[in-house]
Amino acid sequence: MTNSLRTIILVVGVMVLTVLLVLVLPRNPRSIHDNTEVGRVNIDLAIVSPTKKDIKVFESASDFKEYLSISDKLVGYNSGFRVSGGLFGTRGVKEFLTSPMAFESNGMMLKDESSTQNTAPDSNQYTSTDRVSTTNVQVIGVDEPDIVKSDGEEIYFSSPSFVNYLDDRSAFPNVDSESFIDDVFLEEVQAQRILPRWPQKKYGGVKVINAFPPADIEVNNTLDVHGEMLLYKDNLVVFSGNIIHGYDVSSPEKPSESWDIKLQNGTQVVTSRLYGDMVYLVTRTWVNRDKLCPIVPLSIQGDDMVVTCSSIHYPVSPIYIDSTYTIMKLDPISGEISQTKSFVGSSGQSVVYVSSDAIYITYQQTGDFVNYIIGFFKENSDLVSTQIIDRLEKLQTYELSNQAKLAELSVIITEFSNSMDGDSKLLMENEFENRSSDYGKKHMRDLELMGIVKVNINSLEIEATGGVPGSPLNQFSLDEYDGYLRVVTTINPQRSLMSQIGGGTVESENDLYVLNSNLKQISSVEGLGLTEKVFAVRFVQDKGYVVTFRQTDPFYVIDLSNPHDVFVAGELKIPGFSSYLHPITKDFILGVGREGSKVKLSLFDVSDPTNPTEKSKYTLGEHWTDIQNTHHAFLLDDKHKIFFIPGNKGGYIFSYKEGESLELRKAVSNIRARRAVFINDYLYIIGDDKMVVLSETDWERLNELSF
Repeated sequence: MTNSLRTIILVVGVMVLTVLLVLVLPRNPRSIHDNTEVGRVNIDLAIVSPTKKDIKVFESASDFKEYLSISDKLVGYNSGFRVSGGLFGTRGVKEFLTSPMAFESNGMMLKDESSTQNTAPDSNQYTSTDRVSTTNVQVIGVDEPDIVKSDGEEIYFSSPSFVNYLDDRSAFPNVDSESFIDDVFLEEVQAQRILPRWPQKKYGGVKVINAFPPADIEVNNTLDVHGEMLLYKDNLVVFSGNIIHGYDVSSPEKPSESWDIKLQNGTQVVTSRLYGDMVYLVTRTWVNRDKLCPIVPLSIQGDDMVVTCSSIHYPVSPIYIDSTYTIMKLDPISGEISQTKSFVGSSGQSVVYVSSDAIYITYQQTGDFVNYIIGFFKENSDLVSTQIIDRLEKLQTYELSNQAKLAELSVIITEFSNSMDGDSKLLMENEFENRSSDYGKKHMRDLELMGIVKVNINSLEIEATGGVPGSPLNQFSLDEYDGYLRVVTTINPQRSLMSQIGGGTVESENDLYVLNSNLKQISSVEGLGLTEKVFAVRFVQDKGYVVTFRQTDPFYVIDLSNPHDVFVAGELKIPGFSSYLHPITKDFILGVGREGSKVKLSLFDVSDPTNPTEKSKYTLGEHWTDIQNTHHAFLLDDKHKIFFIPGNKGGYIFSYKEGESLELRKAVSNIRARRAVFINDYLYIIGDDKMVVLSETDWERLNELSF
C-alpha cells in the first residue's frame, strides 16, 4: 500500500492526533444546531452564528464536571496534550478594553492649547502644569496599566527588579559594547553556547518622583512593590505579583496603603483597565478538578470573594477549558468589587475589547471535523462509489457524538479501501494529493473560527454573540465605530486539516469583517496578503490600515465608509514590516517595525487612499525598541510635532510636519530608555536607572536624576 493511499485510509484515525497538534479549529459555519444541550451525546462542536442561548451558566458543580469531562474527550486531555481555545486567553486578554482611536487627541490630556514657544523656557517659570501626557492607549478615556504614570506633578515609575550587565564581554568579540543586551547579543550567546554571568544591580520598587518643576526633580519616596500601575485622581493601583495594592498618594512624600487584594493560589491577574471611575479587572483561576466550584479567586482585606457555580458562563458547544476567568468592577478608591462576570476558558489566545457601551470577548472554537472530511468526499464523489456517498450522508444524520462519528467514518473508508484493486489505489493516491490542496483552500475558513461575545458594560449581561473565521493578532484587530464592529483576522495554514494529512499546501490568508450591533456579519474583504500573516492593524474612523508580512510589507488601506460595502482602496509593498501603526495626522500613519535586523520607521502618506506612499523612512542603529513589545512605549506630542522612540542605546526624538520627512531632532545616549512623558514644554526620558529632562523648544538637557 502506498504512503498516500495509507494516508487516505488513516485520515480519520489521525484526526484526533491532528486536533491535538494544531490549535482549536472552528466548525463549518453552515452547520448550526441551536438546540444542543450539555450532557447529550450529540453535542455539536462549535458556535458560528450563535445566539444568546448558546451561552449558559452551570446549575451545579456536577454540571460543571460533566461539561469538563466532555471537553477533555474532545481535545484528548487524557493523552497529555492541551490545546488552547476558549472565552479567554493569556496573551490576548492582556490586550483588554480597547476601542476606536481618536487621533485628534493622540493620547494627551490637554488643559491648554497654547502655541509653541520659540525660546527655551525657564525651568521654574510655571507654577502649575498646563498639559501632561498620558499613557499611549488605543482609545482615549480607557486607560491601560503601564510602568509609568504621571499627574503632571509627580511621575510614578515602576523600575525593574534588577538590571542585567554582562560580566565578561570579551567572550563576545562580534558584539559592540552598547548593544550587548539586544537581539544580536542573544543570537551570539546561542551560537557560542555560552551561558554568560549576570551580576544583578538591584533597583526595584515604584519611584515617586517630584517631576515639576524640572529644576527640582527628586525621588520623594519608593514603594516596596513592583508592577504595572493605574492612576485615578490621588489613588495609585499597583499590580504586584499576587497582590494588588491601592495607595493614597495625595501626599506624595508619604503615600499610604488604602487597601490590598490578595490573589488565591491558582489565580493570576491577566489584565486591567481604568474606564470612567472604575477599574475593570480580569483574573484567571486554574481549574481545580477536585473542587470545580464555587471558586475563590481572591480576598479583599481578608474577606473572600466567592464565584458560585451558577454564575459561571460557558458556551453550549464544548471547548477545551483549563481555567475560569472573571471580569470584575473594582473601585480604585475603596478597593471594593461590585459586579462580576465569570466564564470558562483556556490559557490560549483571545482578545477582550471595550467600547463605551460593551465589552467584546473573543474565543477560539473547535471545528466539525466529521463534516469537513465527509464534505471532501462528497465534493469529489468520483473518487468513491455512490454507496459510500450514501453511507457518509447517512452518517451525518446520526445523533452520535463526533467521536462516535469519527469511528464510524474510519470503518467506512477502510472498507472501501479494502475493496479497491491496485490500479484504483494508485489513481486514488494521485488524485487525493492534488485535490486535497484545492479543497483546503476552498474550505479553510470552515476550519477556523473566532467566536465573539458582547457584554453590556453597565450590567455585564450578555447582549449578543457571533463569530468570524480566523484568529486576531492583538487588541488592535478589533474596533467599534458608529455601532459597527470591525475585525481583522488571519486564517492560519497550519490549521488546515487536509493540507496536513494529504500532502497539499494551503497558504495563510487575512480577512476583514464588519458586524452590526447584533454581531451579524454584513460585509467583508477576504484574501489580504496571500501566504502572509497580519503584523499590524489600525482603524482610524472610516479607514482601516493593515500590514501583512512574509518577505515584503504590504500596507493596505481599507475603505470602511460604507459598512455594507467595504473594499481595499489602495496597497503599497515595501521591504521590512511594521508591527505598530500610529496615526500621526489625518493623512499620515507612522509604522514602527524592522527591516533586516534594525528598527525601521515608515511614514505612510494616506491622503489619497487609492495610492498610499512611503513618504519617508528612517532606520535606527537599534536592534529593538520596546514599542515592538508594547504600544505604551510610544509617545507623541502634537504641539511640538514630535514623537519619542525608546531604544537600548538611548532615546530618540523625531519631528514630523505635514507632508515633510521624518527628522531625528535629538538622541539621548547612555540611557536604556523605557518611556517618555511630557509636562508643559519639558520632555522627561525615563530609563532603568536614571531620568533625563529636555526642553522641547531647543532640546537642551535641563536636568538629570539617577535612581
